[in-house]
Amino acid sequence: MPDRTHQPDPRNARRAALAALAGTSIEWYDFYAFATAAAIVFNDVFFPADMPSLLKTLSAFGTFAVGFLLRPLGGVVFGHIGDRVGRKKTLVITLLMMGIASFAIGLLPTYAQVGALAPVLLIVLRLVQGIAIGGEWGGAVLIAVENAPKGRRTFFGSFAQLGSSVGALLSTGAFSLMNLFGHDAFLSWGWRVPFLASAVLVAIGLVIRVKLEDSPVMSEVREEREERGSEAKLPVAEVLQKAWRTVLVGVFALATATGGYYVVTSYLLSYGTGHLHLSESMLLNGLTLAAFLELLVTPGLAWLGDRVGAHKVVIAGLAGVVVLAAPQFMVMGTGSVALIYLMMLAMRFVMSALYGPIAAILAEGFEPHVRYTGISLSYQVCNLIFGGFAPVACVSLAALAGGHYWPPAVLLMVISAVGIWCTARLDTVRVRREAAQPATAEAEPLPAIS
Repeated sequence: MPDRTHQPDPRNARRAALAALAGTSIEWYDFYAFATAAAIVFNDVFFPADMPSLLKTLSAFGTFAVGFLLRPLGGVVFGHIGDRVGRKKTLVITLLMMGIASFAIGLLPTYAQVGALAPVLLIVLRLVQGIAIGGEWGGAVLIAVENAPKGRRTFFGSFAQLGSSVGALLSTGAFSLMNLFGHDAFLSWGWRVPFLASAVLVAIGLVIRVKLEDSPVMSEVREEREERGSEAKLPVAEVLQKAWRTVLVGVFALATATGGYYVVTSYLLSYGTGHLHLSESMLLNGLTLAAFLELLVTPGLAWLGDRVGAHKVVIAGLAGVVVLAAPQFMVMGTGSVALIYLMMLAMRFVMSALYGPIAAILAEGFEPHVRYTGISLSYQVCNLIFGGFAPVACVSLAALAGGHYWPPAVLLMVISAVGIWCTARLDTVRVRREAAQPATAEAEPLPAIS
């Protein structure tokens, strides 16, 4: 059911983009704060001091990974609410859940204080984070894309993706700042500050989202529902019955944008500090610069997607990841700050080509009345497979190879190569859906991505 009657209001389009940016920035700030802490501090704070170093690192990344276990559930639950009730209400709920869980992490007792209860509480709060973020991405993307003006939907959709770079920038910046107080202060209380500070950010995000109007697509969905006079089957059931191939292809198309990101951030940080004994501050500063670059270039690459085709931009970015995967790790061994920073920036630039355009490409694969569920399911299943377990897989593979970097690099190259094929496949789905639309002057499939 294309959205033809209710045209987006330009003013609400801008508000929707801002709401998507603000909300996802806060949620990803909380998420990346956990990822950063898992890489450099949770192994010392939440696990026994006499535990072997490798086992502590794997355990810390394990707490990071468990958050991904419930992300598909969050995508299904909040996708259902978003497709039936509306995008806006769903996004308010997910923001509150994420904020409360993150604030609570900042208050947790350590292993030295309460023993095994400490990692148990950490895991419980991480699971709450996973459910919340599972429903966030799909709604934020759709609230921006479905409110966007004609011909600019890839660009407006990128604002939801910008939240990832803003969140990463704020998170790594916060940890870099706390690291200035010294290692002992950082382990004692400094790591808590970024989590506690999320309460202020959540309050700001709620003010913006509560004032937002819902997507015009929801008006279309409600009207069709009233015309039918009966409820359709569950959105997740319809997606799995009619569009399971699109879900599967979407999972692998997103693999580098999700799992690959954690390879070049969380695992790279752990590899550099743990195996090569590089400075934490130096690497955190490099990741902060890379996040800032991503923030700058993502809108431009999304704008290019509206002009030349979103799938072409994504495929070019994936090809860049294949080329840079090995050099990204090779330069770490040189210890050269300039080379390390240069490669971090180069890798983040090519990965930025994935974030904005891929959202619009994926959205086109599903009908509007099940779109929230469809894209959330693809994204969160991908995160379950490639996201949460990417750092754990990299640590394990590198250990089996005697600490060498090449297994993680090869892993990154393989998933990027598969992603190229799947992205091209998603574009084929778009072309078929456009061809199936009635040939009327006012009809326009959503989103127009090329």
